[in-house]
Amino acid sequence: MSAQSLSLAIIVAAAFIFIGLERRCPYDKRQVVFRDEFWSDLLLYTFVQSYFLGLAITSLIQWIDHGTGLSRLALVSRWPIWFQFTFFLISHDLYIYAFHRAQHRFKWLWRLHEAHHSTKDVDWLSGSRSHPLEIMVNQTIEFAPLVLLGADPLVAILKITVDAVWGMYIHTNIDVRSGRLQYILNGPEMHRWHHAKEITDGNLNFGTKLAIWDWMFRTAYLPHAKKPTAYGMYGYEVPRGYFAQFLFAFRKTQYM
Repeated sequence: MSAQSLSLAIIVAAAFIFIGLERRCPYDKRQVVFRDEFWSDLLLYTFVQSYFLGLAITSLIQWIDHGTGLSRLALVSRWPIWFQFTFFLISHDLYIYAFHRAQHRFKWLWRLHEAHHSTKDVDWLSGSRSHPLEIMVNQTIEFAPLVLLGADPLVAILKITVDAVWGMYIHTNIDVRSGRLQYILNGPEMHRWHHAKEITDGNLNFGTKLAIWDWMFRTAYLPHAKKPTAYGMYGYEVPRGYFAQFLFAFRKTQYM
């Protein structure tokens, strides 16, 4: 089995495991598998958008590399694969924390992030709902350095696998109790509060894979005695459906 096939198998298996765990030990027992906009998130965001953005991002990175020739320098190619993977995982996670925080602070960046916060049911599939321009920026900045610095191709496959599985995990409707591990690794315990409707400014829990950034920069929020009452936007609504959510980012009216 090729590395790409194994990656896909792991991602699909993880999805089914998370679905099963959501039924077995749900955090919010009111949520159902085929919730509102399930098929839009699965078919249009997860499959169609991911496919075409993958082609676009790959072409863009190849164009950058053709113009700069940086990959021929193979600056990190002599590093062990495990070190390459660790380096790019941690450095990109810190970037995502900073960019995510900026999206909640600056109005025009927020427009690219609204679609992600419009989901009213935080589950294994919720993480797939992100505006294509947001994905274009983040994944180009994630994978361009791997190519331009000469990382082993396996590193990109490992990153894709971890990104997909961890993105599903932090949004799962599973009653997770990770204890002190939550101070290091991010999970649904903290991330569901980032989506909570009663958090009016959203200025908390920006981490993706690592929770250390939130604790380090004092944006962590983890109450144990209560649960979010609802998820979604505060003060206004984002339209339903992929195409309406895409166009909503370019409206004249400003909300925030």
